[in-house]
Amino acid sequence: MPTARFAIGNVAVLPRAAVNLRPCGAVFRQLHRRSTSRPLLCSITSELSQQEEDREVPSQGLPPVAGGIVALGKFDALHIGHRELAIQAAKVGPPFLLSFVGMAEVLGWEPRAPIVAKCDRRRVLSSWAPYCNNMIPAEFQVEFSSVRHLTPRQFVEKLAKELGVRGVVAGENYRFGYRAAGDALELVRLCEEYGLGAYIIGSVMDKKQYARNINSSDSKERGQVSSTRVRRALAVGDMRYVSELLGRKHRLILMAKDQEGFTSNNSRVSAPKSCLLNLAPKEGLYEKCSLSIGEDNLVPCKVVIDTKHIHIEMDEVGTGNIVSNQDLRLLCIEFGDSGT
Repeated sequence: MPTARFAIGNVAVLPRAAVNLRPCGAVFRQLHRRSTSRPLLCSITSELSQQEEDREVPSQGLPPVAGGIVALGKFDALHIGHRELAIQAAKVGPPFLLSFVGMAEVLGWEPRAPIVAKCDRRRVLSSWAPYCNNMIPAEFQVEFSSVRHLTPRQFVEKLAKELGVRGVVAGENYRFGYRAAGDALELVRLCEEYGLGAYIIGSVMDKKQYARNINSSDSKERGQVSSTRVRRALAVGDMRYVSELLGRKHRLILMAKDQEGFTSNNSRVSAPKSCLLNLAPKEGLYEKCSLSIGEDNLVPCKVVIDTKHIHIEMDEVGTGNIVSNQDLRLLCIEFGDSGT
């Protein structure tokens, strides 16, 4: 099978050994990229089942990802490192984020709240379009149980033959295959063998000096931006740091339930934590936030989080009544950079 070759000037790898490789036509050199943020503020609707935009369905019954360039990883936080993968994918073709679902259930992990609410992921990915040649990266999920026992070779074969992808993008620390047997260099070698483009990029590093030593005992921890760092920053309420890691302000989504809804008065809305659809920061007071009410109404507010409730306090008297009058079922809080 002929090897597909592409050239991307900014794609790079940071090899740990003194090896000079040039697979798939990509130049391998150290990459230091400083991420900038162009936040796109959008109101989310009460429609919880947001779908990907319709894309042309590939012929011969192949899945939507066929012919695309897939970024490989765990895309919980959709942080600036994940965005960098999508940027590089978009330089070659239609960008996709390929991730696995059902890992927690299969591996027996404790369930935990996502960093980005499922209904808000489309908005975040849409905000990446200016970085991705005006293309919105699409998500493609594979059941973890179907790939758990695949060897590195079998996994790449699945990408090439079953999914029909044209190329892959991964970070320098990416591991794949059963028991993480394959590394980035193995991915490049196998992709060449199966005629796929392979692009390995250097990690997007955390610029915050004190955070570089977080959990230094973790063998995977080398100072790179990660979903783990986002969770830890939320756990201490450092919203400025969270914004730096995400490349945008953190959004908290609350959905009213039949038994437990929102309570409101003239300038205050409260909701039990059971309404949360994603991970909240630690208990405390958060200034300079915004509340998105419905489609277009964005209201300045401050947020108080206690052990059981989220309290949203607005400056404008009467604003809280909008929630009760419109019987809204979904609220969105965007946090500022100040926190407890």
